[in-house]
Amino acid sequence: MRSRHACNDAGSNRVIKQMNYKKALLGAVVLAAVGAFFVFDLGRFLDLQAMQSARSEFAAHYASRPYATLALFALIYVAVTALSLPGAAVLTLVAGALFGLVAGTIVVSFASSIGATLAMLVSRYLLRDAVRGRFAQRLSEIDRGVEREGSFYLFTLRLVPLFPFFVINLVMGLTRMRAGTFYWVSQVGMLAGTIVYVNAGTQLGQLRSLEGIFSPALLASFVLLGVFPLLARRLLRLARARRIYSRWRGNKPRRFDRNLVVIGAGAAGLVTSYIAAAVKASVTLVEAQRMGGDCLNSGCVPSKALIHAASIAHQARKAGAAGIGIAPPAIDFGAVMRRVADVVRRVEPHDSVERYTALGVDVVLGKARIVDPWRVQIERQDGATQELSTRAMVIATGAEPIVPPVPGIEDSGYLTSETLWGLTEAPQRLLVLGGGPIGCELAQAFARLGSSVVLVEMAAQLLGREDGDVAEHLLQCMRDDGVDVRVGAEVVQFDRDTGGRYAIVDSGGNREKLHYDTLLCAVGRRARLTGYGLEALGIRADKTIVHNEFLQTDYPNILVAGDVAGPYQLTHVGAHQAWYAAVNALFGGWKRFRADYRVLPAVTFTDPQVARVGLNEQEAKSRNQPFEAIRYQFAELDRAIADDKARGWVKVLTLPGSDRILGVTIVAPDAGELIAEWVLAMKHGLGLSKLLATVHAYPTLVEANKYAAGEWRRAHQPQRLLAGLARYHRWRLGSGAPDKGHAKPL
Repeated sequence: MRSRHACNDAGSNRVIKQMNYKKALLGAVVLAAVGAFFVFDLGRFLDLQAMQSARSEFAAHYASRPYATLALFALIYVAVTALSLPGAAVLTLVAGALFGLVAGTIVVSFASSIGATLAMLVSRYLLRDAVRGRFAQRLSEIDRGVEREGSFYLFTLRLVPLFPFFVINLVMGLTRMRAGTFYWVSQVGMLAGTIVYVNAGTQLGQLRSLEGIFSPALLASFVLLGVFPLLARRLLRLARARRIYSRWRGNKPRRFDRNLVVIGAGAAGLVTSYIAAAVKASVTLVEAQRMGGDCLNSGCVPSKALIHAASIAHQARKAGAAGIGIAPPAIDFGAVMRRVADVVRRVEPHDSVERYTALGVDVVLGKARIVDPWRVQIERQDGATQELSTRAMVIATGAEPIVPPVPGIEDSGYLTSETLWGLTEAPQRLLVLGGGPIGCELAQAFARLGSSVVLVEMAAQLLGREDGDVAEHLLQCMRDDGVDVRVGAEVVQFDRDTGGRYAIVDSGGNREKLHYDTLLCAVGRRARLTGYGLEALGIRADKTIVHNEFLQTDYPNILVAGDVAGPYQLTHVGAHQAWYAAVNALFGGWKRFRADYRVLPAVTFTDPQVARVGLNEQEAKSRNQPFEAIRYQFAELDRAIADDKARGWVKVLTLPGSDRILGVTIVAPDAGELIAEWVLAMKHGLGLSKLLATVHAYPTLVEANKYAAGEWRRAHQPQRLLAGLARYHRWRLGSGAPDKGHAKPL
């Protein structure tokens, strides 16, 4: 006797089969209808000339049977729209010509909305499961728009037709928007455009000769048709702004103290204020802690100084391989950290109050709090309180280290990338949590400086965003440097015993006690979202502050840049966003610019370095992006062999059969320098053929880029042409030449 579960499974299978049968049947009907439209050339009846030639007949029918004619026209319109057939625009014009402005607008408005909703439902029923399973990444932006804006997002698409309406119908069927919402938003959103088109149709119906084309009324209709999207976009922005600012009615100052206030003096805030001052805007930069932000004080600058010292120690240990006898290096860790601090002090003037004041920026050291969309209150470090009114603000408050909620971690004595720079003695036993860029860089550096290092990473590989071959190569290199790397492992508890502090590490169910002297948390960073007034204004935030493609928050005059904006926590990305934030904040009422993230490099400064721009293999596969991958090994490069850097590779992804570059990953000691040529090529649309034709000095490491392009050329050789050339050269040798082209021995 079958179990209840077996019966349920069988029932579920029957339901699935029935649903698949219904989908197949509906799909066949739709395909048959669309096929018949094209096979029998039914589109000729929806041509404007055909409609004009039959206009008198239609008019007669409408005069004798108005309701039946309207109903028949509406059914035809619904069918054309539901099946996404060409001709809806012509039918709209014809409705104006036949029925006039009022009746034409009514019938088209309802018919188009009903047809659009049917098209959406057909797409949802037939395509959603299959398409979302395959193109989930590509649909993520639309999903975010629907989730963020809901009906307002669809209303924008309807009012400002950036995409053909039939595409909107089909794509919205792939989302989770309710059919009722889709219908009424489409009805309202398309109404203004429908009126414009129907009005143009009323003028077309009055044509008696070609000279009538130039009638003022007809020209006015087409001018209105052309400028409508621009006017609609402007009006939509004004309506949205009016709605969001309504709760602050009466608070907006008549005069402003500043054109721009920037909160946060990290990379994004510094560049934003610099640009504002450069265009002669009145700008105040507010910093609560230290100028330069994390990058100068606890991130990029000190970590690279530490890595430099670790690299020197590593090279000293390897000197014997080059025939140089050097005793094992004696590392004075205190001196290393003093140099790190000195490097920070030497770079500090670049980001100082004095420099930015000289550039024309009003720099205020203190804690900022947004009072309303136009006012910022500052608690200055000198104890005074200051309030500034401003036309626009840019939030650039950066990010902070994440401390995982592991039991016992509060008493574990942990350090983060912000607090470890106070160390004066090298940790004897260092435990690093996290195998991302920060964790890998610091773990390797401390190991080279003499610490016993264990790195624990929950994921199955280091550097989770990189390809598996990259992660595996770096894993082996770090283990060669003495780092005990545990991937697929998790710290589940911290405690202490007579042997000191320890962590319990779970690796696939096997638990181990690891004692340590110093714990470094490097599991990631999160945006600073609290403490400066987002909550009071109701500005939405999740992992970052919610913003649009122009870096504007819910309030168009409040923008974001840097780590607090995402999606990349990189100093140069923050500086890149700063230009868009500054320009859109100061000139957004006239012209706005979408932030461009298409060509952004990223470097992990381990040894070897990992540098990337564009797509790698795992990202291309997740997006269902076809690609070809070619690779050039540094083991084949003369300069790399001479410098003992003959490890790693250049990997280039291209479109199949094309030299267009989709992405590049370089694994090499100097990858961060070598990636620049690829960034330039991708930014300006240069293919591998152009790179191959560029002269590179010999012997240099950058030749690897040219040789990678050569590998692509070799893989795409015209074999038939080469075979013909071989036959030609054999013919040139004479009839006595060997068949295979080999010279006869002398």
